[in-house]
Amino acid sequence: MLLGVSRQSVTKWEAERSYPEMDKLLKICQLFDCTLDDLVQGDLTGRYAPEGATQAAMPIPDGPPQDICGYDEHQRMLAWKVPTGIASILLGIAIGFFFEGSFDLGTHNGNDVAFIMFVLLGVLVGLVFLIPAGMRHNAFVKAHPFIEDFYTESDKEHARTTFTRGLIGGIACIFVGICLMLMLEPNAEQYALFFLMLFIALGVWNIIHYGMLLGRTNVAEYNKSAADELEIEDIANAQISQSLKDELYQTKRRSSKTSAVCGVIMIAATIVGLVMLFAPLGDPTNWVNGDFEPLGTTAAWFWVAWIVGGLLCVIAAMLIEAFGKHE
Repeated sequence: MLLGVSRQSVTKWEAERSYPEMDKLLKICQLFDCTLDDLVQGDLTGRYAPEGATQAAMPIPDGPPQDICGYDEHQRMLAWKVPTGIASILLGIAIGFFFEGSFDLGTHNGNDVAFIMFVLLGVLVGLVFLIPAGMRHNAFVKAHPFIEDFYTESDKEHARTTFTRGLIGGIACIFVGICLMLMLEPNAEQYALFFLMLFIALGVWNIIHYGMLLGRTNVAEYNKSAADELEIEDIANAQISQSLKDELYQTKRRSSKTSAVCGVIMIAATIVGLVMLFAPLGDPTNWVNGDFEPLGTTAAWFWVAWIVGGLLCVIAAMLIEAFGKHE
């Protein structure tokens, strides 16, 4: 726990199948108050604590478990950056609706230039938040694959309460957006869509933010997801019962199936979204002065492809999880 490694890693060190990395060696030196040379080349098995020493350089905290690796701070960082990145993409769509038609280039899709420009800008801003947060989380999981549950019952109850308020507030924002759209659509469809997407962005931010704050208290799920990153070789070499190994093998297979299916679904959704972004919309028989005159494009709704793809991924994951348990 103090080194932030799994038990399988310690087992490999003891069996001399692998060795700790330099940062882990330095932490071990601090823990046992010894030099790196003594730790690697010496023999410390017969050493006793110096007379008068009361604690090691990195003592195990007395009392209930504590957050010694910055888990809570890391999860709170994710709970801000991830919803902000997603909301930025939705906000870009909202601003695109607001300025749609501002640049008329005289072509059939000229009115969509402003919309596409702000949508792409929103996606760029969203990626600025999402990509670094994802990379930082992956690095944190690799450095700390096991966390001892240090949250008290009052902490979890507070997280459930705030999530309930955030969920209600998020749904209320979405309802407000729908009401404004219905009120403005007859006379100003452009502004109706702007307010709809604006309040959807606010609602989604609330729901994801407080949902992640609640999810951070489920340390057991974090440890399980970190264990899913184990390779088949790690599972085979682990000193655990065969029944637990079989369960880990099944979990690994279900995870691989889910990743493959969701990858295919999202690739298909990306293709559909790109087609909708540039495909003309209209009646093929609509000819004006001998030329085909499209009614517009489906660019305004291209983002729906990813929402549908995400829902299909959730359904696929639930089905694989349900039927995979009977394999």
